[in-house]
Amino acid sequence: MQSAVLAPDAAGRDLLVSAQTGSGKTVAYGLAIARDLLGDAERFERAAAPLALIVAPTRELALQVHRELGWLYGEAGARVVSCVGGMDPRREQRELEAGAHIVVGTPGRLCDHLRRHRLDVSELKAVVLDEADEMLDLGFREDMEFILKTTPESRRTLLFSATLPRTIITLAKTYQHDAFRIEVAGTDGGHADIEYRAIRIAPSDAEHAVVNTLRYVESPTAIVFCATRSGVTHLQTALLERGFSVVALSGELTQNERTNALNALRDGRARVCVATDVAARGIDLPNLGLVIHADLPNDPEVMQHRSGRTGRAGKKGISVLLVPPARRRRAETLLNLAGIDAVWGTAPQAEEIRALDQQRMLQDELFTEEASPDDQAMAQTLLAERGAEQIAVALARLYRARLPAPEDILDPGERSARGRDDRAARAPREERDYGPRDKGPRARSGKAGEKHSMADGVWFRAAIGKRKNAEARWLLPMICRRGGITRQDIGAIRILDTTTEFEISAAAAVDFAAQIKRPDKDDNIRIEPLIGAKPIEERPERPAAKASHETKAPYERKSERATRHSKRPDSWSPQIEPLADPRRDDRPRSKSFDDQRAPRGKDAGFKDAGFRAGNDGLKKKDGFKKDSFTPEGFKKKPKSRDDKPAYVSKARRADPSAKSPSFKKKAKTKFRG
Repeated sequence: MQSAVLAPDAAGRDLLVSAQTGSGKTVAYGLAIARDLLGDAERFERAAAPLALIVAPTRELALQVHRELGWLYGEAGARVVSCVGGMDPRREQRELEAGAHIVVGTPGRLCDHLRRHRLDVSELKAVVLDEADEMLDLGFREDMEFILKTTPESRRTLLFSATLPRTIITLAKTYQHDAFRIEVAGTDGGHADIEYRAIRIAPSDAEHAVVNTLRYVESPTAIVFCATRSGVTHLQTALLERGFSVVALSGELTQNERTNALNALRDGRARVCVATDVAARGIDLPNLGLVIHADLPNDPEVMQHRSGRTGRAGKKGISVLLVPPARRRRAETLLNLAGIDAVWGTAPQAEEIRALDQQRMLQDELFTEEASPDDQAMAQTLLAERGAEQIAVALARLYRARLPAPEDILDPGERSARGRDDRAARAPREERDYGPRDKGPRARSGKAGEKHSMADGVWFRAAIGKRKNAEARWLLPMICRRGGITRQDIGAIRILDTTTEFEISAAAAVDFAAQIKRPDKDDNIRIEPLIGAKPIEERPERPAAKASHETKAPYERKSERATRHSKRPDSWSPQIEPLADPRRDDRPRSKSFDDQRAPRGKDAGFKDAGFRAGNDGLKKKDGFKKDSFTPEGFKKKPKSRDDKPAYVSKARRADPSAKSPSFKKKAKTKFRG
C-alpha cells in the first residue's frame, strides 16, 4: 500500500484506493500528502490555517489517526488537531484559533465548525476521506459532500475505502479529477494472517464458550463482539464476575469512557474488550491476537472488519465464530460469501484448559526470571520450615487462584448425533396427530397415550400455565433454547392452569435435565422433572360433529337475510302506535299491577292491590306511614276519628257548597288541547 501511493504515477494526483483492513492505510496517505504539505522543506512553518483535512467515520478511528500522524510528522514539527463528537467544542475552537497544520475529525463535528466559521479551509492542500464506505453506511453522505464543496477546488482529494461500491464510484467521479486507481489485492480467505474457527455451541452455552475460549487462547489482548449494547453490558458483567480484566466499548458510552477503555487495553490494565460494531473498523490495538464473535455479524464485510482487528502488520491472529444450531446455515453462508475456509469444531473443554494451565505454569516467568538475594533467602526459609511437596502445592494454588475457572460445556454436535442414532435404532414413530388444523401451535397439547405421545419419553414440568397466558407457540422455542434441543425431541405438551407438562425423548432427556439447571438470562421460568405424578389429566372426549349437510344452512344473501328479519312478527324494531285517548293509557298491564288506575285527585290514596307503574314513591300526606308496611302487602292504614282533619281552605269554610280551586284547575287541565 505505502509503496503504491509513493509511485511516480500517483505523485500529485487524486487517489482512489481500495485495500483490506490492516494494510497500513493511515501511514500510506500520511506519506502521500507529505510533499503537498512540506514541499522541499524539512520542517513546518508556524501553524496557521490548516493545510490538510482528514475525515474519519468514528471517534476512535479519528483519534487513532490523530495519534499516528502526530508520530509520523513529529520530527517535522507538525501541529495536529482533532475535532470529534463527544469532546469539548470550545477546546477545539481554541486549538483551531491557535493554528494547525493537520486537522483530523468526524464528519458531523467538522461540518459544525465549518458552519460556525471556526475552521478556515482556504489554505487546504489535501483532503483525505478515510473509510469512505463506512461513512456512507453511517449516513454521512450529505456531510461529506458539504465538506468537499466547501474546500478549495485546487485541493488534492484522496479517497480510501475497504470496498468500492457504486456510491463510492459516483462520489469519486463527482469530486475527484483524473483520479489514480490503486487496488491492493487481498489473499483468498480475507486475510492470510488470520485463522478462522467456527465453534458449535448450545444456545445457552454462548457465555461459557466465550470464557473457555479466552482461557484456551493465550492472547495479551482480545475483543469480543456483541450485536447489541445490552449484550455488551451483560457479557462484561459476567466476565468481571469470573475474574477477567474487562472494558466495554459501545455507542452509549461517553467519549471519555471510550477513550479510557482503549487506553486501558493499550497499556495492559485490561485484557478483554467487549464491544459492538463501533469497534469493528480502524481500531488498532497492540498484541491483539484473538477476536470472538459472540453474536454473528449481519454480513460478510462486517465479519472481515471485525476479524481485521487482529492479524495486523504481519502478526498472526485467530477469529472465532460461536455458532448455535439455529444459526449454522447463516454462519456457513457468511463464510462462503467472504471466501473463508473456517475450521469447524467444539468449544474448549475444562479438562483441556486445566492441562494447558499445567504446561503454562512450568513456562511462567516465575521460573524463568533470575532470582534475587531476597528470593533466595525466602526460599531457604521455606525449605527449612516446609516440605518440597507442600511448597509446590501452595505455588500451584496461588497460580490457579489468579486464573478464571473454566466452564463445563456440552457439545451439541455429539448430542444431536447420538439422538439421531438412537431414534434411528428405534421403531419408526407413528405419525403425530395434532388435531384440528385451525388450532395452530396449541394443537401440540393433548392427552397421554395419544398418537403424538412418546412411548419412552421423560416428562418435565414448567412453572407457568394458562393463568399467565402460556401458549405452545412461545413455550416450544423456549424449551428448545433452555434445553439445547430441537423440536423433534419434544413430544406431547399439556398446558394446565398453573403449570405446563411436556415430554422429552429419552435420548435427549439426560442432557436436557443438565441444561435446565443453569440460570437463564432471558427468563426465570423454573423447569424440573416430573416425578411420581400423573403427567396428563384425562379429558372427556368431544362428541362427534354432525354431518355438514345436517348443520350447515343454505347460502343466503345479505339483502335476503335483512328482508326475512324485517318480516318477523317478533322483530326487535319497536311498534309505535298512537293512543286512542291521550288522557289514558290502555296498554295491557302485568299481572302484578292493578288493572284499575289510581284516581288523579290530590286527596286520593292508592289502591290496596299495589302500586301502579310510574308512581314516584310513598308520601306521608297521602296517608301512608312507616308502620303500615306488613308482609301481607302494602295496606292503607285506616284513619281514626282522633286523627287530625284534612286542611280546608278559608273560602270552603265560608261557602261549603263552592267547588275547590283544585277541582277547577283539574277541570281546566282535563279539557285542554
